[in-house]
Amino acid sequence: MRITGAEALVKSLQAEGVEVVFGYPGGVALPIFDALYDVESPRTILVRHEQAAVHAADGYARVTGKPAAVIVTSGPGATNTITGIANAFMDSIPMVVITAQVATHVIGTDAFQESDMTGITIPITKHNYLVKSSAELPEVIKESFHIATMGRPGPVLVDLPVDVSKGELEFHYPEQVNLPGFKPTYKGHSKQIKQAASLISKARKPLLYAGGGVLASGAWKELKELAELMQLPVVTTLMGKGAFPEDHHLFVGMPGMHGAKYTNYTITETDLLIGVGVRFDDRVTGKLAAFASKSKVIHIDIDPAEIGKNKAVDVPIVGDACNVLTAIIAELRKMGAEPRTDAWMRVIDDWRNRFPLHYHTEENVLMPEYVVERVRELTKDRPTVICTEVGQNQMWACQYTKIREPRTWVSSGGLGTMGFGFPAAMGAQVGRPDHLVIDIAGDGSFQMNTQELATVFINKIPVKVVILNNGVLGMVRQWQELFYDQRYAFTTLGQESPDFVKLAEAYGCLGLRATKVEDVDAVLQQAFDYDGPAVVDCRVAPGACVWPMVAPGGSIDEMLGGIPGGPLSEMLDDELLEEVWE
Repeated sequence: MRITGAEALVKSLQAEGVEVVFGYPGGVALPIFDALYDVESPRTILVRHEQAAVHAADGYARVTGKPAAVIVTSGPGATNTITGIANAFMDSIPMVVITAQVATHVIGTDAFQESDMTGITIPITKHNYLVKSSAELPEVIKESFHIATMGRPGPVLVDLPVDVSKGELEFHYPEQVNLPGFKPTYKGHSKQIKQAASLISKARKPLLYAGGGVLASGAWKELKELAELMQLPVVTTLMGKGAFPEDHHLFVGMPGMHGAKYTNYTITETDLLIGVGVRFDDRVTGKLAAFASKSKVIHIDIDPAEIGKNKAVDVPIVGDACNVLTAIIAELRKMGAEPRTDAWMRVIDDWRNRFPLHYHTEENVLMPEYVVERVRELTKDRPTVICTEVGQNQMWACQYTKIREPRTWVSSGGLGTMGFGFPAAMGAQVGRPDHLVIDIAGDGSFQMNTQELATVFINKIPVKVVILNNGVLGMVRQWQELFYDQRYAFTTLGQESPDFVKLAEAYGCLGLRATKVEDVDAVLQQAFDYDGPAVVDCRVAPGACVWPMVAPGGSIDEMLGGIPGGPLSEMLDDELLEEVWE
């Protein structure tokens, strides 16, 4: 039986187990959306902007570990996906983005709503395709999902001309792919595994440094097993948040520009840094020459291009984090290795007690950190996914939440995309319908995709948005305060416009407001208990800053703000350190 290319696309998505498509139709995409009209699966969710479709697919993938699909029309519909694709590429999130294209015979003629999507997306996709014939479409879709999910995950783009989606073919979905040039390394080299285990067994001040690669590989159980076996303290990056339970005694926080002082002191003093699925990103390392300068470095990553890219490595291990950690654990057990970190943990606990995260309070002023703390406390006994926008709200959320389960934290890392959090929360709620999903937002970032309030209302997606409304572009303003002589150029938004309560109500959602400390718990609880989407406008202090902070180009042990404390050399307790070496 012959079917159209559009019907073949739908059948291919079904064969891949795709549960949801986020999309927006247009002229040359009509055959595809018409083919989706009569099927129950995948579920198609009509967004209000194509960028939001990609962010929603991103959020869905982060909480489920499964790729979603995005389908949009050509020209501006396709180019509107670029920010979302770049965000997914930077954060290694699997998805397949299908952009409809003008007919093959007019490609290259500047036809109406034509854009060269394969050319545009070369730097921000793992791979992309321009489908030339209907017959090749099933194989292209099979390869696309394979590439998106295998090895280091990432987005794949399929550009589908309208005549290809209208053309006919005998449908057969391939069982396997034939990509001889795409063979990721999954098992670490045995010699390097032994070297890593030997270093871990001898280290007195080791530190596990875990990133998004741990979550991508599903290696959180192995990470915890290694940490507990050898009593290794653990730090997680912004992307790795949730890879290790944050209420565990061995957890030492998020390092880097806005990491706690005790976290950054720990990295600076460690003698063995074990990086798992990390990029040694500049927001973590600060001045690279000073980052973990006293330590040997083990780096585990499935992408060989990341190893040694930023930081010199003593033991490089290319492989899947789950496999490599399992092999290291087995080698340590075989060696009979035992923990040697009691004294090291006492040093870290001393720093943790002296330099906890801290914020100042003022009478009759609602502080943003307090709101995040109350979100944390009010949700600690129910399954919850925390999403964030980008800016100060993101850093406060990272500092003051406690993520205990993997894949329950959704935040834009590498690209730092304002407008990401709300549509990503929408996708996360679709992926985890049994969870409370909260977007901790800034008023600036939230306004970049507020139109998706219509999407969540119409599709009964009960996501909650908690806006830390300070009336400014907070993180940019903070840099202006510190480094631009308090010249607040074009960063004032005002807390009155828009009225977020009325805006939410205009879209059919619940709108609430908190202006005082005593309002917060009742208003948040009302929103969290509401059976539908809700927006909470929390009017917080406009001048609040995220502390601590490492100045650009500075060493991460030299931090501004927070509880007073200078460079690490001034913060060491000599008696405690002597115990480390006894």
